[in-house]
Amino acid sequence: MKLPVICKKLAARIELSETAFFTSRISSIEDRSGNPEGIEIRKFGQATAFFSATMPWGVFNCVKGFAAEDADKLVEIISFYKARNRAFQLDVNPAGCSPQLVKALIAGGLYQDSFHSVLYGLPVDKQLVKGVPDEELSVKERQVEKLPVVPEAITIREVDNEEEFERYAEVHCVGSGLSAADKHHFINNNIGLLHRPGWRLFLAYWHDAPAAVAAMHYDIDNNIASCALAATAPEFRRRGLQTALLYRRMYEAGQSNCELVAAQAAFGSSSQHNMERASMRIAWTRGVWTWVP
Repeated sequence: MKLPVICKKLAARIELSETAFFTSRISSIEDRSGNPEGIEIRKFGQATAFFSATMPWGVFNCVKGFAAEDADKLVEIISFYKARNRAFQLDVNPAGCSPQLVKALIAGGLYQDSFHSVLYGLPVDKQLVKGVPDEELSVKERQVEKLPVVPEAITIREVDNEEEFERYAEVHCVGSGLSAADKHHFINNNIGLLHRPGWRLFLAYWHDAPAAVAAMHYDIDNNIASCALAATAPEFRRRGLQTALLYRRMYEAGQSNCELVAAQAAFGSSSQHNMERASMRIAWTRGVWTWVP
């Protein structure tokens, strides 16, 4: 299959798949007994607003799927966060943008504070990481497939039990700049993904040391797999771990008969570079707008 060119219809599918995985992730936190993080998820037209009473960061207080046709809902969205005294982020994608929408955002007191890249690509049908099918491909065969030679030191395991999830959590925390001592917070809020439908979690080892993590969500409605939640422990960076994890997820997407793979990354970041080297293409660069009470 040839990678389709981006168009508004395809952009809408990719955006819906992102909203689907994000809703699933935040819902898993909301599903904790007593909803201790005070999660709320609210629909405003086609847009979805997310709020957390205990976690003030933009990733937990944001609006996905907002477009020109929802401009008349902006006042309601602002009121939702204003009543909770919470700043929020709102994604503006090119396919859903218009001059009137930008004017409404400015009039509502929002400002654009950053850009973010959205990428897409095709699944792959060859897996090069040790310990899974097709590991015996020769260097020549790998070059024919246009896939990288993965270092022999890398082993990737799918996380399927709570003991391994603890290792996954520790690597994610350290790789995200947090203390390993705080991993219980990550575990509490993400253990729900372990056996949640559509989610698969992967832990990469460098020799026998847990070194990097990544996740994948399969949106069956749009037939798109989203790559998410990747992190590498600082001492293991620049060794090809995230490239290996990316190809593993692209391979698993193919095994699940996904049509496309999608991902998001900070503009110009090493994550974006890894994705482009894996033949993913930039679908668009979104504007991230912020409102502060």
